[in-house]
Amino acid sequence: MLDRIIEILPELNVAFYETLIMVGIGLLVALIIGLPVGILLFVTERGLFWQNRVAKTTLGVIVNLIRSIPFIILLVFLLPFTDFLVGTTTGAIAASVSLSVAAIPFYARIVESAAREIDKGVIEAAIAVGASPWLIIKDIILPETKPGLISGLTITAISLIGYSAMAGTIGGGGIGDLAIRYGYYRYDDTVMFTTVMVLIVLVQFIQYLGDFIAKTVNKR
Repeated sequence: MLDRIIEILPELNVAFYETLIMVGIGLLVALIIGLPVGILLFVTERGLFWQNRVAKTTLGVIVNLIRSIPFIILLVFLLPFTDFLVGTTTGAIAASVSLSVAAIPFYARIVESAAREIDKGVIEAAIAVGASPWLIIKDIILPETKPGLISGLTITAISLIGYSAMAGTIGGGGIGDLAIRYGYYRYDDTVMFTTVMVLIVLVQFIQYLGDFIAKTVNKR
């Protein structure tokens, strides 16, 4: 078994690197787009400073629509868009397109949920003293929700690791692809066991790191 693990180590290193690329790009896109979307979902609620029923409903429907599609179906559905965007439908970069699309609404809902934990009295007080919407978002909403945002990123990262394994079934690369090609198609139990252990260790590390950072920034 040890000899077999040493034999596949170069491919395992490449697969691990591809998984990190996919998850990293997905997280970055979730943070850049999902965070503002989540904030918008919150501040357009009834009774808040950007109350807008049409915007809230429209944005909510789009988010729910994407979240309701199973990832493996979303992956196949976005193949033409992926090909147009990156020029290929295989590999880690191509798979990261679908991962990013799935991550945006997922993280947006987490951000919205974290923002709802804020005492609305604080926001109302800020409005009463003439604070601008941008100032309220920057100095009240984001700082107050920081632990929740970090925990949400941790949850999103772990979900993306699972999604990236599914992406391997259609040539997305990564650890999932290695497990399918060797562990499943070639009935190589050593490869399957090794890839599962790598994924478990990776998930545990991300969870520990996320919890540690969230506790560090939590001032409550």
